[in-house]
Amino acid sequence: MNQAVAPAAPSQAEMRAALESYVARINSGDRDGILALFSPDAIIEDPVGSPAKAGEAITAWFNDTIAFATQIRSVAPIRGSHGNAAALMFDVTFQPPGGPAMLIRSLDVCTFDREGRITSLKAYWGPEDMEVLAR
Repeated sequence: MNQAVAPAAPSQAEMRAALESYVARINSGDRDGILALFSPDAIIEDPVGSPAKAGEAITAWFNDTIAFATQIRSVAPIRGSHGNAAALMFDVTFQPPGGPAMLIRSLDVCTFDREGRITSLKAYWGPEDMEVLAR
C-alpha cells in the first residue's frame, strides 16, 4: 500500500502566504485571524532577549496589538529557507494608550509546523530601532 507522507515542513510559498496573511490581519485588526495563524503551543519572543510568551500571553499580546492600532509595512520581500523558517522585515507603527505613537523597525523570524502554522516568532530589534513619531 502506498501512503503519502506529510512533508516535514511547509513549502516556501505556504510560509510566505502565512506571513503575508499575518501582515494583512494585523493591519485590518483581525485578532482571531491572527491567532489562527499560530499553533496552540507557539512561543513569541518579541524582542529577542525578553521573556517568551505562550498561550494566554499570546492572546493578550494580540489584544494589545489591536488596541494600539498597530500597522505593519513590509520593507523587503519575505524570505524563506531550506527548512521550516521564514523571515519578514518590516516597520511597525502603533499608538499605546496615553503615550506617543511609536515606530519599531523589526526583523521577525518564524518557524512553522507541517500545517503551515507559526510555532515560534522571534523579533529582532533593539533600542536603536525604536523612535517616537511626531505628535
